[in-house]
Amino acid sequence: MRFTVSSTALSSRLNALSRVINSKNSLPILADFLFDIHDNVLYLTASDSENVMKTQLELTESDGNGRFAIGNHDLLEAVKGFSEQPITFDVDQTTNLAKISYQNGLFSLPIENADEYPQPQDMEFAAHEITIPNALLAENINRTLFATAQDELRPVMNGIYFDLTPECLAIVASDGHKLVRNRLMTIQGEPASFILPKKPAGLLKNLLGKDGGDVVIRFDERNAQINYGEGEIICRLIEGRYPNYNSVIPQNNPNLLTVDRLGLLAALRRVQPFANDSSNLIRFHVEGGTLQLNAEDYDFSKTATERIACEYNGQPMSIGFKGASFIEILNNFECTEVIIKLADASRAGLVLPSEQPENQDVLMLMMPMLIND
Repeated sequence: MRFTVSSTALSSRLNALSRVINSKNSLPILADFLFDIHDNVLYLTASDSENVMKTQLELTESDGNGRFAIGNHDLLEAVKGFSEQPITFDVDQTTNLAKISYQNGLFSLPIENADEYPQPQDMEFAAHEITIPNALLAENINRTLFATAQDELRPVMNGIYFDLTPECLAIVASDGHKLVRNRLMTIQGEPASFILPKKPAGLLKNLLGKDGGDVVIRFDERNAQINYGEGEIICRLIEGRYPNYNSVIPQNNPNLLTVDRLGLLAALRRVQPFANDSSNLIRFHVEGGTLQLNAEDYDFSKTATERIACEYNGQPMSIGFKGASFIEILNNFECTEVIIKLADASRAGLVLPSEQPENQDVLMLMMPMLIND
């Protein structure tokens, strides 16, 4: 079997697929890319047994159909430095060898029988389907992924929760200390939900772009198939019941603090190194038109104070937050100003953009830390 393909197109597809392959695999063949040539189209697959990525590209020419598997590392190293040029594969399944020729040379690699490559579960009869614009899904995964947990005892917290209702699609993540809830008002449907694990969410974060088009997510109780522009991901979902996230969001935080996002972010970054390493506590004291940030580590005789201007409508208040988590929250907004809604020092604070994105409702929550007056 012989076929020719663009070097840059092949390299970009293989680089994307390689992100799903683990350094150690339960089956040796999972360290391979699966090549499937059919009707002058090359279908490429990579898997770690729980997540499968597929993509395809047109061939310049081919003399027939066939399937084989080839090791990911050597092939990636071989093709990644090529300038744009045709690469020709001569595959001999009798000797289990692929000879790959290009403009100035030739190399050969062993191949394996494609029949040994595990096949993903068929999603033909998936119970539910969500269609979401490519850029919108990318934006919401970017905004949410940082808040997922790494908790062996509560695995449902280790992914992003998609909650479809007749009013909206809510995309939620929480590690128990911080929470992100994004509501997409233009996407509605019969009640259904699933928890997307962190790895396929991270893969999608890198794959999805701003190029328009739609992503179609089909899912049942155990698996999801996510079709995007250049390919698809099939993944095993996290099973279990996600906590009632709406119940932890306070409905009445009357004290409103409006502050420049980048100014607060810069101040937190300057103050945070002076906080205690174990607690990372930053004290927020707000009164009138001033927000004062205090950090202290008396074990090493370190303290820091910084004041920034703000707008505040409420009672004078001191409340403690974990500095690193608050920095993460501010990093995942794109607005000029943020609104921080507070009740008292013992209740969660809400962080919202001063202007919500079109047809979205974005909310982030931070649990307070105990401060000693």
